[in-house]
Amino acid sequence: MTIRHVVSWKLATTDDRERAEQAARIKSGLESLPAVIPELRSAQVGVTVAPGDDFDVVLISDFDSLDDIRIYQEHPAHLEVAGFIRSVVAGRAAVDFEV
Repeated sequence: MTIRHVVSWKLATTDDRERAEQAARIKSGLESLPAVIPELRSAQVGVTVAPGDDFDVVLISDFDSLDDIRIYQEHPAHLEVAGFIRSVVAGRAAVDFEV
């Protein structure tokens, strides 16, 4: 069984340049995690190309189990990236489902 973990974020800033910089930093940080967190089987990060979308950044990641998601979420590397994300977002949505 594979658990797909999908998270979307809306950035708080209204400045286009700042939004692009923050989205790029989030993307880079999230994309670095599979190399250091073995439980994270794969991660794809996208930044919207359509201004005005409901969300600015999305993470689509795969895990073997819900326990592996918990391990990932508690990993120091994830906590560092998540800390930055929390500091710049206005909204978040997430869903976990079997594929």
